[in-house]
Order: sequence, then C-alpha cells, then structure tokens
Amino acid sequence: MIEDFVRDFARLIASRPDDISVERQSLGENFDEIVIYAHKEDAGKLIGKEGRMINALKTVISGCKAKDGISYRVNVRTIEEPKG
Repeated sequence: MIEDFVRDFARLIASRPDDISVERQSLGENFDEIVIYAHKEDAGKLIGKEGRMINALKTVISGCKAKDGISYRVNVRTIEEPKG
C-alpha cells in the first residue's frame, strides 16, 4: 500500500515517470526502508529545495505508522541510463 502511494506520488513529480520504481526493505522489527529509484534528473525534483518535497512525503508516510505500527525511512537513489 505505502509503496503504491510513494510510486504514484513520485511519478506525478518526475519528468520520466516510467523510470520510477519503489522498493521496500525490512531493516528490523517495526522498521522499513522505502527506496525510490529515479532518473538522475528527477532525483532533485523528488528531494526538493532544501529537502521540502521528501520531508512532506515523509510526513504523510509517518501517518501510516499509527495504522500499522511500522516506522519508515525514505531514500531517493538514482538509476543510470543503460550504456548502449
């Protein structure tokens, strides 16, 4: 559920929405990491000026903690274009 929300949110912001993918990894009991993979030109848009965009996303996701009891860390990583 959270992965779908993050993926849809990121695709709305990105210039290359088809390059967006989201992965959720369990880091321990009640703690998960959500990694957004995006093209390098979209990484800055997802993070936002002074981190405002990613912080807003983290705030929305933190509301999910009340529902499922899991804390989340959100990271943005870039993907490289295939060499051809």
